[in-house]
Amino acid sequence: MASTSRTPTGRGRGGRGGGSSSLPPPLSTLPLIMEEFFIFVYEDPLIKKALPKKFADYLDGQEPAKVYLRAADCGPRLWTVEVLFDGQGRMYLDKGWENFAIAHGVDFGCFVHFKYEGDDVLTVKVFDGTMCRKYYYSDDEDTDDKSDDDVKPCMYPSPLDKEIMTKNIYVASYASI
Repeated sequence: MASTSRTPTGRGRGGRGGGSSSLPPPLSTLPLIMEEFFIFVYEDPLIKKALPKKFADYLDGQEPAKVYLRAADCGPRLWTVEVLFDGQGRMYLDKGWENFAIAHGVDFGCFVHFKYEGDDVLTVKVFDGTMCRKYYYSDDEDTDDKSDDDVKPCMYPSPLDKEIMTKNIYVASYASI
């Protein structure tokens, strides 16, 4: 009768079992690094937005009064957004979020990806309901001497997104006939 118990033979990657383990260290010994997260917009996209509790915990003791949002691949423009903390460990994007959301096409069903860059700066990417990233463009002319005062905001939708939106509107109109 064959035995069903399995005993380690010590002959894996390390040869005869005398080598060191290739397993990563336990998670409890690693420092908490909370650099990236996303939120799903399932309610009014223009009202304050709750950020993940883990991110608020990451900032514990260093809670900023405001953060600066920068749309990824959209130049140096920073959008100032006030931050609220509710005393229960929750953090919210408040005043200033509405302007950013409007300018970047944040709508119902969007996923908004944040990357913490330090110094209270968050780089933001917006993905629509099809899980495709929204892209922005700037109508700035290419000049070498730009000051921060001359920077125009990126605009949504980009020409490519406009074309896709036009096709979707046409298809939706055709389907409702």
